[in-house]
Amino acid sequence: MLTKALSGDKSLVLVDHEMNSASEHFADWPPERTVFPLKSIQLKITETGHPLVIPNSVAIDAHWHEETKANPSLFDGRMLLMSSLVLEDNQLSGVGHITPYSAFLWWRKRPQRLGAVHVFAYAVIASSDGALIAIRMASHTANAGQVYFAAGSLEPEDVRDGICDLYANMSREVKEETGLDLADAQAGDRFYACHLNHTVPIFKVYRFDMTADEIVYRITKHMAVAEDKEIAGAVAIRSADPAAFPYNVSMLPIIDWYFSAAK
Repeated sequence: MLTKALSGDKSLVLVDHEMNSASEHFADWPPERTVFPLKSIQLKITETGHPLVIPNSVAIDAHWHEETKANPSLFDGRMLLMSSLVLEDNQLSGVGHITPYSAFLWWRKRPQRLGAVHVFAYAVIASSDGALIAIRMASHTANAGQVYFAAGSLEPEDVRDGICDLYANMSREVKEETGLDLADAQAGDRFYACHLNHTVPIFKVYRFDMTADEIVYRITKHMAVAEDKEIAGAVAIRSADPAAFPYNVSMLPIIDWYFSAAK
């Protein structure tokens, strides 16, 4: 049967556990790829498993086998995947579950991405001369070659008293991948979000008192000593040109919003 983990006029409706009759949508949300401000964020994490995982375990395992055969470096860690999401008066709330990465990869490859929403956080690194700094993913990662802001999926260690701590997630990911400390930057006054294809990037701008070249140099030095070699380099984004780099699609609404606002 169809269920809702949270009520509200602007809720994302869950699909039934058998995935036979799907009826999910972002009712009354802003259109896809539209950036909007958030007044508050509360992502609750439940100890129950995601309703997608058990009924689709055979398909998930088979897909993971094929993925790791092609890329043995993949690791089946644990991440947070939402089963419901509500946007009401620019207040975002939802329920998530600790889910195997293999299940997320299987869901991500499905044509309609039914039954879940992937929410993650971007710390949008801005330089003193107006550029944005992103990273290019290494060839052994699941997003090989793609360019996006230093980030990772929300993980169990980001949960504080049952609520997901976005700042903790962003701080850790930025530190690990770039060596930069968000505490050294001037943080924007609010979070923003957008949505596309059942993915919701939530982001905040962090401006460092360094030029783009200086930040890229700092990241390059960090790459030489970083334990996890997930990134292949850093890039300075100076315009909203979608063809400037091989962007992850989630980047496009954000860079368009940033450079439009800067004019």
